[in-house]
Amino acid sequence: MVLPRALAKFNRHATNPAAALLAGRTPGFALVQHRGRKSGREYRTPVAVFHRDGVYRIALTYGRNVDWLKNISAAGDFTLHTRGRTLALTNPAVQQDPSARWAPAPVRPWLKALSVEYYVEARPAAD
Repeated sequence: MVLPRALAKFNRHATNPAAALLAGRTPGFALVQHRGRKSGREYRTPVAVFHRDGVYRIALTYGRNVDWLKNISAAGDFTLHTRGRTLALTNPAVQQDPSARWAPAPVRPWLKALSVEYYVEARPAAD
């Protein structure tokens, strides 16, 4: 059961602005900075992120049909604000793993309970 769209809509307007204040500094969370495909407007979306072996993985807790994912996929790159750092990431690719082995062991049961089997994988852009 991926989180429902109604919750996503509520979070976009109510929860995300508050979460954005902490997401870029709190371990396990980040802000994806992206530009709208149609509007060109800049957005910052709080996400759950995990880093290992030079790769950043973002849980798709609302599934694959979210605007921020469409935006970063169309652009081919995006900015990630995490733990007080700003990173340029490139080549976002959606991956599937129902076992959630890509996430840290303590987080896997939560992801499995929410049926989060998709995630985005991206790497730092070359300077």
